[in-house]
Amino acid sequence: MKTLKTISFLVFTIGFLFGCETKSEQITKADDYSKYLNLKGNKALTFAQKEIEYWQTKYDAAPNQMSYLSQLAANYHTLFEHTGDVKNLYKSEELLTKYNESNQYSRVSTIRSLSRNYISQHRFKEALVLANKALAIGEGKKETQKLLFDVQMELGNYTEAVKNLNAIRDMSSFDYLIRLAKWNDHKGDINTAITFMEKARDIAEKEGEKVLKIWSYSNLGDFYGHAGRIQESYDSFLKTLSLEPNYSYALKGIAWIVFSKERNTVEAKRIIDVIAATHNTPDFYLLKTQIAQFEGNKVEEMKNRKAYFSMMEQNNYGAMYNKYNALLFADDKKTAQKALDIAKIEVEHRPTADSYDLLAWSYLNVGENKKALEIAQNHVIGKSFEPKVQYHLAMIYKSNNLALKAKPIKEELLTSLYELGPNFEQKVNKL
Repeated sequence: MKTLKTISFLVFTIGFLFGCETKSEQITKADDYSKYLNLKGNKALTFAQKEIEYWQTKYDAAPNQMSYLSQLAANYHTLFEHTGDVKNLYKSEELLTKYNESNQYSRVSTIRSLSRNYISQHRFKEALVLANKALAIGEGKKETQKLLFDVQMELGNYTEAVKNLNAIRDMSSFDYLIRLAKWNDHKGDINTAITFMEKARDIAEKEGEKVLKIWSYSNLGDFYGHAGRIQESYDSFLKTLSLEPNYSYALKGIAWIVFSKERNTVEAKRIIDVIAATHNTPDFYLLKTQIAQFEGNKVEEMKNRKAYFSMMEQNNYGAMYNKYNALLFADDKKTAQKALDIAKIEVEHRPTADSYDLLAWSYLNVGENKKALEIAQNHVIGKSFEPKVQYHLAMIYKSNNLALKAKPIKEELLTSLYELGPNFEQKVNKL
């Protein structure tokens, strides 16, 4: 289920909500969420650490008991989710690989677990190979078809994704409904997506499943934001935190509301700094870069940009931040070629409309306007409804003297400034 949050639903895009407001409107109240910023300890994290100690001791005493490895892997993945430390994700991969090799890749559940690990790493083609291997074995077919839907969506294989979605059709199933919501969001039908996500939430509440409630509330926080329903977005993030006080994703959602809707940069930075102290990932530096840019503070902007790239160098994130790296490089003519090189890799690994948008945008920034237009016409137009993609498309039209085509996009973007962020207001107005 986590994979639907693209680290997309996941993750962690800096402008991941939706709406428009040029003037500050107060929605948040510090009293609502400050208690979640002053927590001492993390019960889920502490439990996972104790579980690792327990299972490691058992495995050391009986190394022939390979099933212990899957227990260890699950808990290392929990560490990754709560800390953002990518080393824990790789440790989980190492343990799952060892377990699968010992069983000659015959256990479907751990094959699927390794496939999901690859999705988290953005190794989507390898994830697909494992998912198909699990499908060929046949055991737990519907669970594998859910996984196949997830990975096919990531790869842009939408025809195959829909086949797997139809194969698990069940309007009383939480897992089906969240994927149906994902599909409608992909099509640009946010209202229908919300309807299905709300149905999933209702199931989670009826069954009293805490994990599912957390998941549905946090995703509804995103979806309500996409639809411009910011108050409901805020309320959903607060509901998430009431169940899981350490849920950094929800706190980051609130930080975005404070910044993009209310334009309160001081409070947004306060929230971000608290989250980053325990869940340290590069995307927080990107958000702080945006805030500094909005404040007109060039020194802080460059400081956070450098801190972001420093984390890139200190940690092996693989392809996980390729999109963000490319967008940053594309902003500077001196590094635009680097953006193009990364975009080409992304298209090869993940040929979605968003990846092709990255390629078209990169070509535009190295001065190849016609090439950018050709790629956008063939692979982007009508295939992605993300505001940033639409902004890139408008800029590509404008650079090719097609201002009339850019005009309706501009009008639509003016209703999307909340998701794009305050820094795009002038950019959109200049289209």
